[in-house]
Amino acid sequence: MYKNIEKQAVLQLKDLVEYQTGQVISKTLVQNDKVSMTIFSFDKGEEISTHAAGGDAMVTVLEGTGKFTVGGEVFLLHAGETLIMPKDIPHAVYGEEQFKMQLIVSF
Repeated sequence: MYKNIEKQAVLQLKDLVEYQTGQVISKTLVQNDKVSMTIFSFDKGEEISTHAAGGDAMVTVLEGTGKFTVGGEVFLLHAGETLIMPKDIPHAVYGEEQFKMQLIVSF
């Protein structure tokens, strides 16, 4: 079930979170034992340090550019680009500039 989002309305996902200086902001839209969906904004230079997820994690950059390190390999993603980070593979996310992304993790 979706939460924190208007239903039966045309939305821009990137507009669901604002940038805040020196912070990573997130808004959870779905969270259950099968899937989680979250929208993030990263200020330039902010990061989520290396960690692993208990499911495959698909990220789509909604605005700006983000750097994703997955199993030691670096990917620069721009708006409209998607990357799947496999379950249990260490990954990290860094704001090359201010950017927003959608994260969907399937368990």
